[in-house]
Amino acid sequence: MASLRDIRKRVRSFKSTQQITKAMKMVSAAKLRRAQEALFATRPYSMALERVLRDVAARHGDVTHPLLIPRAQPKRVEVLVLSSDRGLAGAFNSNVLRRVSRFLYEKGSAYEGIQLSTVGRKGLEFFRRRGVTIRKDYPGLLSKVSYAAAAQLAAEVGEEFLSGRVDEVYICFNTFLSAISQRVEFLRVLPLENLVPDSVTPPQTGPRSLVDFEYEPSTEQVLEQLLPHVWSLRIWRGLLESVASEHAARMAAMDSATNNANDAIDRLSLLYNRTRQAAITKELMEIVSGAEALK
Repeated sequence: MASLRDIRKRVRSFKSTQQITKAMKMVSAAKLRRAQEALFATRPYSMALERVLRDVAARHGDVTHPLLIPRAQPKRVEVLVLSSDRGLAGAFNSNVLRRVSRFLYEKGSAYEGIQLSTVGRKGLEFFRRRGVTIRKDYPGLLSKVSYAAAAQLAAEVGEEFLSGRVDEVYICFNTFLSAISQRVEFLRVLPLENLVPDSVTPPQTGPRSLVDFEYEPSTEQVLEQLLPHVWSLRIWRGLLESVASEHAARMAAMDSATNNANDAIDRLSLLYNRTRQAAITKELMEIVSGAEALK
């Protein structure tokens, strides 16, 4: 049985851990609020812009653009993996890494080559240890997410596609649903000819679907300006979704850790009281036995 001193040390250790997890939970809660504001401000614009793009593409099927043209037989693929720089976020990173690993296992033989681009130290370390080809890592991008950095990332990945070095581009990240729920998304983002409608956006119906528009100066020039922006915006939104999901997952994980530490402290306190009572009882019995022996 553990001594009273050992139990007190364990209680102090759990209390120290509990203070750390409480502080991390509060920090994540504050960061989550700011990340939610940025994400919710971006979502309507992103969805509206993609709806405009779908309208243009649907009404002018003969219009082509390099970002819209699928390759006949895709041979080389790039996957953009959005993880985090730090752990202690529950299953946030493991869900993304597991989904990408499953893609590599199931589709590895279907392509001549699969390369990764990583945002976040956890994804880089995980796949580097497994010998996966990593084209480029983007360190420090998550410390202060900005649209300029997202646009630069999108331009570099887009250049890989436009130059023909890769035939398809996928992205894997956590979509923010609520403070206690995130969902892993694995989407093909290049070519853009099959934009995936948002799950919360109903399909376009009604009079708008029957009305055509006039485009100035021309449909081709509208697409020339619109498509690169849509592509950059998809990367930007993916980063915001991932950041918000990370803070939400860490907040939930730290809340669970705090509750577990509190339960452990209660169990150890009960064990301490029982052990102390047993020690007192033993001493009393020894005193009584000694007194009886002297009679």
